[in-house]
Amino acid sequence: MQRQRVIIRTIGVATAVALAATACGPQKTESAGSSSAAPSSPTAGATPETSPTADDKPGAASPSASPSASASPSASPSPSVKQIMANGDESEQVRELQARLKQLKLMTVAPTGFYGSKTTAAVKSFQAKNGLDATGGVDEKTWKKIQSSSKKPTADELRPPTVNEVDAPDPRCMTGRVMCISKESRTLAWMIDGKVVSTMDVRFGSENTPTREGVFNVGWKAKDWTSTIYHTPMPYAMFFSGGQAVHYSADFAARGYAGASHGCVNVRDKGKLSKLFDEVQVGDKVVVYW
Repeated sequence: MQRQRVIIRTIGVATAVALAATACGPQKTESAGSSSAAPSSPTAGATPETSPTADDKPGAASPSASPSASASPSASPSPSVKQIMANGDESEQVRELQARLKQLKLMTVAPTGFYGSKTTAAVKSFQAKNGLDATGGVDEKTWKKIQSSSKKPTADELRPPTVNEVDAPDPRCMTGRVMCISKESRTLAWMIDGKVVSTMDVRFGSENTPTREGVFNVGWKAKDWTSTIYHTPMPYAMFFSGGQAVHYSADFAARGYAGASHGCVNVRDKGKLSKLFDEVQVGDKVVVYW
């Protein structure tokens, strides 16, 4: 019996080390394009695996509970009208569109470069107010009208250095103790029984090493950890999916969304994360969603 316990304990340690071996570190170059993608691509921050045709990234367990509802099939743009940008697209032009819509007070979240449900709703609102067909997609007529109604975005407007506005929580975040992580707004909200306790900016993986979406649990924590693959520091690491973890990133703090992780959820506010690390317990829920 004693021998069996030793064997089991040895297997457990080996498993933890194997999982940690997939831990991520900052990428040295920007990924192509932009994405919850860049989220990962927020500038090349978090990035998508593909260009979906629905409001949400492929792999998401459920749509984001944002105030903006997904466009219904009846609101789809007419196939006879050529779309410049539409739901599911991701590009620097989409980022510019979002920055201009924010100038017009039709969007509140920072530009991500991904055309999701919030962008669709904002475009529909603009079209309705300006006598255009409210399709939610941007054709040439809509784009020219948006351009004439706004100014060319500055670098800070395209990639704001300030704290991102927190997204509406996913329904799966409304019960228990949860790190509620939105790829669309690039934020982490620490929630207990449906109430937001604290929030912080986050950055995700590139399109080649995307941050996984879904519902997870904190498997283990390490205040001082170094990636065994990339050999980069991962302070205040809270592992939730194999080697993917929420952790502080000095690279994110220095370069912002000009970089990306290798799949982890990077936090740039070390003070906030330190407090969160102390509060989060092994077993607490983690929800990553668009």
